[in-house]
Amino acid sequence: MQGMFPRKILGQFISHLNDFASVAILGPRQIGKTTLALQIADARPSVYLDAETPQDRRILADPVEFLKGQGGKLVIIDEVQRVPDLFSLLRGVIDARRRNGESFGHFLLLGSASRDLLQQTSESLAGRIVYHELTPLLVDETTSLPIDQLWLRGGFPESLLARSNEASLTWRRNFITQYLERDIPLLGIRTPTGTMRRLWTMLATAQGCQFNASNYATNLGVSPNTISSHVDMLCDLMLMRRLQPWFVNTGKRLVKSPKLYWRDCGIQHALLGISGQRDLLSHITLGASWEAFAIEQLISAGGAEVHPWYYRTSAGAEIDLLLEVAPGRLWAVEVKHSSKPVPSKGFHIASADVGAERRIVIYTGSHRYADSNGVEYMPLAEGMAEVRALTAESFPHTTAF
Repeated sequence: MQGMFPRKILGQFISHLNDFASVAILGPRQIGKTTLALQIADARPSVYLDAETPQDRRILADPVEFLKGQGGKLVIIDEVQRVPDLFSLLRGVIDARRRNGESFGHFLLLGSASRDLLQQTSESLAGRIVYHELTPLLVDETTSLPIDQLWLRGGFPESLLARSNEASLTWRRNFITQYLERDIPLLGIRTPTGTMRRLWTMLATAQGCQFNASNYATNLGVSPNTISSHVDMLCDLMLMRRLQPWFVNTGKRLVKSPKLYWRDCGIQHALLGISGQRDLLSHITLGASWEAFAIEQLISAGGAEVHPWYYRTSAGAEIDLLLEVAPGRLWAVEVKHSSKPVPSKGFHIASADVGAERRIVIYTGSHRYADSNGVEYMPLAEGMAEVRALTAESFPHTTAF
């Protein structure tokens, strides 16, 4: 399914396999990591191992001799976070290959838990690995589909391309259940599944709101620390984004709590039982959902060089998304679900507070224009193109170690 939509990051994956000994692709389950990895494998000698299958886990339990026998091949290891003891061994295999004249393209590691994988590999494979994040499908990767379909169903390939909205919703509900009943318990979380589901639904209702763990703790009868650890976990699983507030002193009292977003609006909609476009357009979370959708698309388009924030003062001046496109250069972005948007007074005040060099409004219309105050109005796809153009390579997040 994913092969129908060329991923903009694919070229950088291939380029980095020619420059680094190993490449890690991070992303939640079912996002398309395996499909993309097998596309890469088709172009070179390779072997694929899945750390979740009993047969491959037996190989990876004592992998040194097996890996030594794969010289000249790209070794793909899926769900690699399941075999944490492997990383210290990979360093020796990589160094042995280098001594034999094989400098690059040894391992392609696929993982669905970011923090654990980064911690496990950053020391063992320092200087030998580059990390990428594979996001849900993006607006400028799915131009053959209506943007409203991507917004409603989200960017997980099977959900996006389901035969109907009802089939898509069923897929996303099963996806949520799999995480709650299988994946999260494997991480050592002992909170009852029902409590976790209620927390996820509350977070969906509060899409884009400032996070206060105590409020959720009171409603669910658990401790604030438990809530915070669960949110940390959701961020590590790359299901949720924690958008931090802009912290530079502007002489104003600033809101300092992060905002939380479900990174894929299709998951948010499934948690809220939103099955179709009509339901979405009449739902209380409509504006917040569109804001979260647009913000995640823009951040994913930006690359590691573009740092995302939000800005809000205690007096209510606010910027939905503040992009630090370079040191000392800020773009202020307001998101409006409207065909005739009017920026808020608080947006203008906040933009002046931070000295934004551009003020951009992302809206649901189809034309680009500017007003007499210099505010630029553009559809989401054009906003993404502006952000992608900031970097020499137009690909999502990459971090080299």
